[in-house]
Amino acid sequence: MRPLWLCWALWVLPLACPGVALTEERVLGSLLQQLHLRQAPVLDRTDVEGLTIPAHLRARYVALLQRSHGDRPRRKRFSQNFQEVAGRFLVSEVSTHLLVFGMEQRLPPNSELVQAVLRLFQQPLPRAALRRLERSARAQVTIEWLRVRDDGSNRTSLIDSRLVSVHESGWKAFDVTEAVNFWQQLSRPRQPLLLQVSVQSEHLGPGASGAHRLVRFAAQGTAGAARGEPQLELHTLDLKDYGAQGNCDPEAPVTKDTRCCRQEMYLDLQGVKWAENWVLEPPGFLAYECVGSCLQPPEPLTFQWPFLGPRQCIASETASLPMIVTIKEGGRTRPQVVSLPNMRVQKCSCASDGAPVPRGLEP
Repeated sequence: MRPLWLCWALWVLPLACPGVALTEERVLGSLLQQLHLRQAPVLDRTDVEGLTIPAHLRARYVALLQRSHGDRPRRKRFSQNFQEVAGRFLVSEVSTHLLVFGMEQRLPPNSELVQAVLRLFQQPLPRAALRRLERSARAQVTIEWLRVRDDGSNRTSLIDSRLVSVHESGWKAFDVTEAVNFWQQLSRPRQPLLLQVSVQSEHLGPGASGAHRLVRFAAQGTAGAARGEPQLELHTLDLKDYGAQGNCDPEAPVTKDTRCCRQEMYLDLQGVKWAENWVLEPPGFLAYECVGSCLQPPEPLTFQWPFLGPRQCIASETASLPMIVTIKEGGRTRPQVVSLPNMRVQKCSCASDGAPVPRGLEP
């Protein structure tokens, strides 16, 4: 197998706050940030009289506008219902294991992956070895997603890491939801899901204990899950019941019983004092907003992941808003095109409060 290298990408992006609606103040704040201004400029009508927008700026604005309207939410594949996927040890060395899971046909569409749990069987140690170890001896177990690129090179991404007691045995659980999310982003035909398990010393340095070398994740027994084969649990919610419904019915009023949907909301910039003589295009725009409620998961699911808050209706896909504004420099004015991110709601979804947004798969 080719040498592996690590990508220690530890950050995740929090979901946008579902309660923050698009307002004139948010548009102004984003515009000031893009232009590196502290406050909106005050321009007279005489500053913009006779001002023409060059053809190349207008073409750029129109191209950005078309792209913003043309951006469609990326279709994602999700798993459906709870199921277990049995894996196998592809490579098993003293402190490193490579696990493989066949995932095709395991993740049909129209469901949302809530959590993927990897379960590994930690073998018991011989009594003679246990007597030589301190009761507090622990090892660091790290789970990484392994991607084999088209050119044959490998790349790993850190997924989960935790301490386990050297004295204990039995099934250990690790959260590998992000690994499955990464796998879903691969182009077809997709390779099997590869997970690399590394067992390291709790403490680094020359004086570190070698107790971690005694931790074994391998098979035992004779058949089935009891044999200790790695198990992947996929916990999902059916989007037919737990997802959003798309666009709201314009003829029906929004109530507390309205299922999560995208509602039209027009933001009129004409007559707004700070935009006068400054924002040349557009005079207003259709922004949309996410309204309604989401069906909550059954009690066993909520109890299993207590760190997740209730599911809320949020903007899961957004698009930018292009603008043409007036810039005044050295007593002269000129038009400039800017693009404000996340101004238009493209898609509304139901998501649990506190759940991280999956990272995008890097090249």
